[in-house]
Amino acid sequence: MNRDEILKTNKLYWDTYADLWFGATALPTYGVHFVTEDDLHLFGDVSGKKMLEICCGSGHSLKYHADRNAGELWGIDFSHKQLENAKRYLAENGYSANLICSPMEADADIPKDYFDFVYSIYGIGWTTDLDGTFQKVASYLKKDGFFIFSWHHPLHYCITCSPAEENGGNTLVMSKSYFDESYFKTAVDGSEILLCNRKISTYINALAKAGFVIEQMVEQTDDVTMNAEGTISTKMKKAKMHPISVLFKARKL
Repeated sequence: MNRDEILKTNKLYWDTYADLWFGATALPTYGVHFVTEDDLHLFGDVSGKKMLEICCGSGHSLKYHADRNAGELWGIDFSHKQLENAKRYLAENGYSANLICSPMEADADIPKDYFDFVYSIYGIGWTTDLDGTFQKVASYLKKDGFFIFSWHHPLHYCITCSPAEENGGNTLVMSKSYFDESYFKTAVDGSEILLCNRKISTYINALAKAGFVIEQMVEQTDDVTMNAEGTISTKMKKAKMHPISVLFKARKL
């Protein structure tokens, strides 16, 4: 599928529906039915640190770090509407950030060998060029700087409910090949987006190729979900049986 078509389709969606997602999936949250930064402490003390968020959305994760005395805030997003929301939200809370409207895989005016942390909360999967994006991320980071990102776990798109599960059972079925990384259309909010479902090994190999070493990988459903009983949502039932999200913390060598 043509890269320009993918970017155009997805950008149109976010420019149109950004307000519906205002504040969604932002730190300390890493994903739905998933452990949080309050559990993991992957960032540690960010006082005085230079932070760059990939797909910064409405700015809520930037504010999270600003509240913890981060030294410098940068964000990149391909949606001008998302950046308008982020700029306004940060200003309302007494903060500002260097915000750049650009696809993450494009050349942007971002300093090299500069940041202590580059991170992305449920945004990295929108890239049309994973290898190129990870190489750019590495170029932005200082030596021994950290790249932290979360996204849908590939099993989430491969496994669906069987009729038995819909009737209250616990049976899930493979409905899509784990090995299929081709782009597909999916309907959201009366519109459509274009995504691909990358294997875990694809992320790991792209990180290694870009010069990262993985320090932590997390596939952990939160305790509240695991201990839930009675009538629960289909997604929660899935999360009790397989991870909905995946999270990596990698260090630039």
